[in-house]
Amino acid sequence: MRQSDIVQYTGMARQQTDFRNNTGEEPYWTDSAFGGMPTYQLGAQYPHSYLKKIDRLIRFLPRPADYLFLYFIGFYILLLVLKVDYKLAFLGSLAFGFSTYFIIIIGVGHNAKAHAIGYMPLVLSGILLIFKKKRILGFGVLALSMGLEIAANHFQMTYYLFLAVLIMGICYLVDAFKKKTLPAFFQSVGIMVVAVLFSVLMNATSLLATKEYTKYSTRGSSDITITADGSQKTSSGLDYEYITTYSYGILESFNLFIPRFMGGSSSENIGKDAHIYEKLLAMGASPSQASMYTEGAPTYWGDQPFVGAPAYIGAVVLFLFVLALYLVKGKLKWWLVGASVLTLLLSWGKNFSVLTTLFIDYFPMYDKFRAVSSIQVIIELCVPILAVVGLQRFFSNKVTEEEKTTALKYATGIVGGIAILFLLLKGTLFNFVGARDGMLIQQLGLDFVDALKEDRKAIFTADTLRSLVLVLLVAGGCWAYLKNKIKQPLLIVGIAILIVFDLVVIDRKYVNNDNFVSAKEFRSAFVATKADNKILEDKGHYRVYDLLGDPFNSGRASYFHNALGGYHAAKMGRIQDLFEFYISKGDVSILNMFNVKYFITKDEKGAIVQENPYTNGNAWFVSSLKEVTTADDEILGLKGLKNKETALIHTDFSVKNTQYSVDSLATIKLQTHQPNKLVYTTNNSAAGFAVFSEVYYKDGWQAYIDGKPVSHVRVNYILRGLEIPEGKHTVTFAFEPQVIQTGSTITVASSILFILLLAGFIFYDFRKNKKGTHTDQVH
Repeated sequence: MRQSDIVQYTGMARQQTDFRNNTGEEPYWTDSAFGGMPTYQLGAQYPHSYLKKIDRLIRFLPRPADYLFLYFIGFYILLLVLKVDYKLAFLGSLAFGFSTYFIIIIGVGHNAKAHAIGYMPLVLSGILLIFKKKRILGFGVLALSMGLEIAANHFQMTYYLFLAVLIMGICYLVDAFKKKTLPAFFQSVGIMVVAVLFSVLMNATSLLATKEYTKYSTRGSSDITITADGSQKTSSGLDYEYITTYSYGILESFNLFIPRFMGGSSSENIGKDAHIYEKLLAMGASPSQASMYTEGAPTYWGDQPFVGAPAYIGAVVLFLFVLALYLVKGKLKWWLVGASVLTLLLSWGKNFSVLTTLFIDYFPMYDKFRAVSSIQVIIELCVPILAVVGLQRFFSNKVTEEEKTTALKYATGIVGGIAILFLLLKGTLFNFVGARDGMLIQQLGLDFVDALKEDRKAIFTADTLRSLVLVLLVAGGCWAYLKNKIKQPLLIVGIAILIVFDLVVIDRKYVNNDNFVSAKEFRSAFVATKADNKILEDKGHYRVYDLLGDPFNSGRASYFHNALGGYHAAKMGRIQDLFEFYISKGDVSILNMFNVKYFITKDEKGAIVQENPYTNGNAWFVSSLKEVTTADDEILGLKGLKNKETALIHTDFSVKNTQYSVDSLATIKLQTHQPNKLVYTTNNSAAGFAVFSEVYYKDGWQAYIDGKPVSHVRVNYILRGLEIPEGKHTVTFAFEPQVIQTGSTITVASSILFILLLAGFIFYDFRKNKKGTHTDQVH
């Protein structure tokens, strides 16, 4: 499967992958992107990653089938824990696994997100087992599944799962209070805390490394208080506008029930029967041009900047969910409904700013994640659970036929009634006007946009009618079962077929055969241009700035070169600051201090290479240091700075001198270079101060002069600086992150302790049960 994000990752990770394959070592640092950054969020492989080995055993199928299998098996186990009949559990796993959003994220390569979602049901299984007083089994399941959840390395999804569990805890606490079973509740919570603690400790290396890196990344707090345009900058976390850019529209939430309620995607294939096809022909377009346009028509008319596909749960599943609201009682129902409602409201983002602002300002870590609409994964988790539990209740002899009939009438009336209302009043309720229609009017005219609105209305009508038919079919099947017209097994098979048809047909609109390529094509995702090959003839150490696309949103150059740009959701914060203040505006002096020797641009013949003759090189001696007291002064001071002669240094760092005599014969040369080790030789008649074109990262890089460790400092907002004594010396920079050693020790110790503790619990339980059996036999 050709996944766009994985293609970008491949480019970003090539250097560390090649280094690992060639040396058998893990570099933990890459020089191929953003001037240098840790690989902690680029697939670094840590020692003693036992959970990763277990994960690979579970996901034994080839990608992406492994993620789909994980969806299915995890949800199936969860429903079995809830005492759901295995046939209904199978049906439920199909409803969960084929949920449109879960398939779409695989299609675009959000593998870590899919990975984390896949383990969510198993985490809930462990929690529920503990609440059901199967504490040893629950402890083991929760510790391992939560460990695997964390190891999936998508903390946004794990955070959203935590919110759902928090709602569960509140509901179960209220229930325990009513039933006066608070001691048992808190005992269960205590066991869960210990299990989660073990899951955290067994992921110590990755968690500690991520925690360390976060404060330096765009997800951490910023040291500067201004933006490039002079306005005030948010001091902690992500900016409100950035967090809420992808806010789900309130009305758009009906996508959960009607797949293309808002027109589908921002690039929808609507075929030659579309109104805009005829309009384009009338405007003078050729049939091939008109056909090409309709293959990616802007039918989406919601408020989000871009939508790849709707997050559709399924009309059948949503009908069963509403049916369950009338049949399921107790804490399970209120937990699932409460979690669904909260996450739906939060997914609205800036469209429900009161709640969103409250969470951003006061809920810990909520401001670390963007794309609030993705919190709807919790809805897509909770709705199928309640739907299947409700279906089991519908088949149960403990529920009267009158209750079932009433529930069926209400569910059909509510869900079917909404669809009928939309069909009858669509022209009154909706205008089908998209946020970008004004631009389309300027480009193609008002008549074209009117035709596009007719296409949107046709899509809306077709999908609403489709959902209505599916609701009536499943409702009719349930009615026939109540009237003894059909047997239970036949109804289960029928509903399963409807669920698969409902979801897979929509899934395949957005993820289908076109997403798969040959193995050869997959391996050649990046093809070197003539410009790339020309640059690669230079065997030195330098950087490349790729202007074939957005340099700070592409991993292409990183596949071939040490690039100044790259593709990452959590790049180093200071390189992003420099990009916004200077690099994006073409400030060559900043590129020079990063040793950008080559630019890749294009002309009418394709990609071309331009050599930069003014680069500062790998390292250079400066004659003076200019002290600044704030980060704002530090970044603003770079404007117009002759950085080959002067370096800026923050007063947080101490140096012996600020003025140096630069000998015209002084040299500093890079002798060997690896991602995690750089060796220079220097020759200077007097003590000097050298600036290195490498990113400063305090927690890992250690400087040595002639083998003896020395302190180095940060200069020019982001680079490394070092005082070097007179004479000939060897200067070495080695990346030796202590966090890896510390984390590995904790991981090993906690893994051993977990195994011993679990074995002890099992042995104790076995002895207890054996003793009880012996006593029974005596009596």
